[in-house]
Amino acid sequence: MNITYEDQDYLHYIIKQTKTHNIDNITRTHAYQNFYFCFPEIKWTLVASLVSRNAGWNMTDLTFPQFKKLLGKKERNRLFMTYERANWLIFSDAYPQLLTYKLSCKLNKPMFHLLSDLQVSAYMEKEWKHFWKYRDRDRLMTALIINEQNNIHEPVLKQPFFRVHVFHALPFRMQNLLYINAVILPSTTFPLAGAFVHDFTKLSNRIALGKHLASVIFSPNHYSKLIDFTINERHTGSRWDYEKYLNLPFPKSPSIHKAYPPITHQDNIRNDWYKWRGVNKNWLHRPNSSLKTNIGESFYRKRTLLFVYASLA
Repeated sequence: MNITYEDQDYLHYIIKQTKTHNIDNITRTHAYQNFYFCFPEIKWTLVASLVSRNAGWNMTDLTFPQFKKLLGKKERNRLFMTYERANWLIFSDAYPQLLTYKLSCKLNKPMFHLLSDLQVSAYMEKEWKHFWKYRDRDRLMTALIINEQNNIHEPVLKQPFFRVHVFHALPFRMQNLLYINAVILPSTTFPLAGAFVHDFTKLSNRIALGKHLASVIFSPNHYSKLIDFTINERHTGSRWDYEKYLNLPFPKSPSIHKAYPPITHQDNIRNDWYKWRGVNKNWLHRPNSSLKTNIGESFYRKRTLLFVYASLA
């Protein structure tokens, strides 16, 4: 389809708005969250906002003295850049899709032909058109989870620097072996829900994790509490956003703005993962309902042991 002058204006606006909100983890998290409250039918945006909060907490965790004892400065900087790069890449691809949907709602007609000029996968163009016609919220949410994890697979997980210096390095391998890393769904009370992150380098595992987290977030037991938290607690990048309510014996981590400067990313030429990888049918299956949900006690028990070990090291 030929791009009209009017379409060019729309593209310019979408690109400009994406750059405005893709400054750091805090701006991205708030952009996802605000979009969900305006368009709750796009369920993925709530999932994205909560996972993005966790990315920020993982970043500022690295500033603790205990992590400084266990990891050298280069190792901590590399881990930070891994979280930051993945966070940035997902947003740079997803937010233009969200703004295109917003534009379609405003004009009351589908504008998803713009997505190819925004370097969005043909898979998502197809899925957005399907959603516009049939309004299948869960299908679109699953499609966005599949897309986001495929988008970071080559530029982050398979990128030579990250593969050698982060994912094959001892700290990450130990973290993976001991199930130390987790996505925590914030709350003002125990128990804390979430999921441990294991075999993060495997694409299908990350997609399964995203679907599992989505099923927990939108379950009757957790949804209203998570909405209350996100409305009342502005994201700072510090776990103190929720830990201040839990009477935990851990120091307060700084906000991201105090811990790290904004990072400028190189936006390399993107290849459409869908054209050469396609969609694995297993990615479309329902999430595993047997997985443990209330992981807060286990997460903080391991965290306590890690801090004690760092103090003794």
